[in-house]
Amino acid sequence: MDPNDIRFFTDLFDTAVAAADPALALQGHLPPAPKGRTVVIGAGKGAAQLAQAFECAWDGPIEGVIVTRYGYAAECSRLKVIEAAHPVPDAAGEAATEHVLAALQGLTEDDLVIALITGGGSALLAAPPEGLTLADEQALNQALLASGAPIGTMNAIRKQVSRVKGGRLAAAAYPARVVSLIVSDVPGDDPAEVASGPTVPGPATRATALAAIRAWNIDLPLRIMTYLEQAPEDAPRPDDPIFARNEVQVIASAARSLEAAADHAANLGIPAHILSDAMEGESRDIARAHAAIAKEVAARNRPFSTPCLLLSGGETTVTLRHKGRGGRNTEFLLAFALAIEGQDNILAMAADTDGIDGSEDNAGAFADGNTCAAMRAAGVDPAEALARNDAWAAFEACGQLFVPGPTGTNVNDFRAILIR
Repeated sequence: MDPNDIRFFTDLFDTAVAAADPALALQGHLPPAPKGRTVVIGAGKGAAQLAQAFECAWDGPIEGVIVTRYGYAAECSRLKVIEAAHPVPDAAGEAATEHVLAALQGLTEDDLVIALITGGGSALLAAPPEGLTLADEQALNQALLASGAPIGTMNAIRKQVSRVKGGRLAAAAYPARVVSLIVSDVPGDDPAEVASGPTVPGPATRATALAAIRAWNIDLPLRIMTYLEQAPEDAPRPDDPIFARNEVQVIASAARSLEAAADHAANLGIPAHILSDAMEGESRDIARAHAAIAKEVAARNRPFSTPCLLLSGGETTVTLRHKGRGGRNTEFLLAFALAIEGQDNILAMAADTDGIDGSEDNAGAFADGNTCAAMRAAGVDPAEALARNDAWAAFEACGQLFVPGPTGTNVNDFRAILIR
C-alpha cells in the first residue's frame, strides 16, 4: 500500500483515538467532592490513563487502586496501579482484585467511590466465587473466547461466575455512593456490559446465562456448569436499594470516535458514511458484508457515490478453529482482502482502538486489492492463513501490520474503507 494511503488511515485512527482521550473524556463529568473520603477504583486497558487524568483534574485527597493490562500502566502519584493479564486472567489480576475490594472496606454514606471502567476490565478483575478457583475462571475465559459468542452473551455468563462482576463491586462499596465513569467498548454502549459491569448491575440471571450457553452451544468445563446450576444466588438486580444513590456516565464511546474520524475525512474533501458503531458477528462474515458494500459502491455508485469513506465500529468475534496468531480486526481484514482481491480502488484498515488486537503486538493491519498477491509472493497463502486463524502471519509476511502500541483508551473496533 502507498505510504500516503497508510498515513491517511493512520491519521483517521489517531483522530478516533483522540476523541476518546481520557483527559478530554473526563471534562464535565466529575462529581462534587464528598464530606468523607474519595476512593478511586478502576479496571481496564485504558484505566491507568483515565486515573492519571483524574488525578490532574480532581481537587482534593484521593486514594485507591487501578488494575490494567501488562504494558498499559501510566504513572500515578496518589493511586496504586497494578498490571495483570488480559484476555485470560492470572494470579496478579486475582491479587489486584483483592486490593480493590480491600480499598472499599469500611466506607460510610459520606464517602464517595469513583469507578473508572474501560474495556478489558472483565479479565483483569479476577475474583472466582466460593467453590471455584482462578484456574476455573481461566478455563471459563478461554472457552468463551474460543466460542465465537457475542460479547453480551459472554458477559451474561461471566457475571454469574464472579465476586465482583454484575454490580457486585458497587455492592461491596455500600453504603458509600458510587459514581461510575465508563469508556464504552461494547456495541450499544450499555454501561452494564463494559468489563462485565463490575459497578453497574444488569438484568442477566443464572437462567439467562444457562440459556445463552445452550443457544450458542458453548462447551464450558463441568465445574463451571455445576456452579451455574447450583449457585446460591444471582448477580444483584438494578432495582436493589443499595444502588439507589449511585450514578453512571458513559464518557467516551465508539460512536463519538467514529464521528470524529468522519469529520476528519470530510475536512479532507472525502464524504464519510458511518455504517454502524455496534457491529457484531463472526469477523470473516462481517468482512465479506463490508466488502460487498464496498464493491457495490465502486461498481455502481450505490448506496453511496465515490469517492467516499465507510466507517464502522463495534466488536466482532472469532470462532477459533486452529491456534493461529492474530485477533478479530486482523482476521476481519484478511477476509476483506480476499473478497476485494484485484480491485484497484478499494483500500482499508481495521484496528483495535486500545492498540492491541489479539495475541500479538499489532492493533490491526492495512489492505487493498493487491494485498493477497503480496502475501502469496511472500510465501503465504491468504486463504489457508484465514482457515488457520493465522491472519497475523499473513500480514506480517507482506509488511502491512499496524503497530501503534497501547493508546491509553479503548472504544473497540475501528474499521475504515476508502473507495476511490
